[in-house]
Amino acid sequence: MSAKWAFLEAALAARRERMQMRRLETVEGGDGAAIEVGGRRMLNFCSNDYLGLSRHPLLQQRAADYLARYGTGSGSSRLICGNHAYFGPVEERLAALKGTEAALVFNSGFQANATILPALADRETLILSDRLNHNSLIQGARLARCRVEIFAHNDMAHLRALLDRHRPSFRRILIVTESVFSMDGDLCPLAELAALARAFGAILVVDEAHATGVIGPKGMGLSCGHGVDVTIGTFSKACGGFGAYVAGSRQLRDYLINCCAGIIYSTALPPAVLGAVDGALELVPGMEAERRRLHAHADLLRTALRRMGWDCGPSSTQIVPVMVGSEGETLALSQWLGAHGIYASAIRPPTVEKEKSRIRLAVTAMHTTEDIERVIEAFGQWKN
Repeated sequence: MSAKWAFLEAALAARRERMQMRRLETVEGGDGAAIEVGGRRMLNFCSNDYLGLSRHPLLQQRAADYLARYGTGSGSSRLICGNHAYFGPVEERLAALKGTEAALVFNSGFQANATILPALADRETLILSDRLNHNSLIQGARLARCRVEIFAHNDMAHLRALLDRHRPSFRRILIVTESVFSMDGDLCPLAELAALARAFGAILVVDEAHATGVIGPKGMGLSCGHGVDVTIGTFSKACGGFGAYVAGSRQLRDYLINCCAGIIYSTALPPAVLGAVDGALELVPGMEAERRRLHAHADLLRTALRRMGWDCGPSSTQIVPVMVGSEGETLALSQWLGAHGIYASAIRPPTVEKEKSRIRLAVTAMHTTEDIERVIEAFGQWKN
């Protein structure tokens, strides 16, 4: 390897030494809560397909219908000639479900977070970001090229102190958080956040990626009814498809169409993707039984693990982290679970903080009580 590429080996060697090296592992879709890895059938506790909609017949049929009617691609960005007829009805349905004036479809959750924050901020803006926000929000805040302050996770006293200190110096303040935190599985104190935003004239931005479909009225997220200024979410998790959205005022929608690089310069999503989204938005409001089963199973798992002495952090949702600590021990536990037919990835830095490596268990509506009990038994065996 030539000298100009020496930094590649140095970076990879450092990752290997810290036991943070990542590799792609090929999986087969399987069925229900199962997955095939290396020819072995395993229980899947990694998937964000919380309602099992990615293989639902309605989504598959709707995707096929849109494909047959509109073709395979959109052809351009939405501002050129890519704003096909399939976008409007999906955005109108989504806005109605979210209880907002309008909605706008984006290509992915990462793209939405990374481009909406820079669109909303200028050099005179202050962004106040929760310490445990997803990397996409962190990247968006960096791209905004403005002052960024981090407040302690879900610490409203710290957030208020920052607002008190900085309000006189900034003409625009964004408070940025997640509703369900992707690695810890806890909820933000949304009512308090909304009250602080109103009191200080701040813009509240909430990422609902892991709440959309499973929490809130008709499963449409924690932000519904709280007067959140900017709600961002994805269709790639509980909705079983792909793509993302922002929901808010009509003026916000018009502004993003004109000022957000993620809309202006990106080719629009293809028809089949929007077909699947349309099917998901038809199904999700009526899936209360699946949501109850999902949360009951997550409660069962979390309670049993805590009784064994495992630390599940502040989790209260379908995301159940099992805190291990070191990268090495977390990898060993993940591999041991795999050997016992349970697919559960080791989450390590930089995704989480140093010495906070964990097994992140994602419960879905497809898991049975027997599946949950099998995982509980496995963790008990490792503990003993």
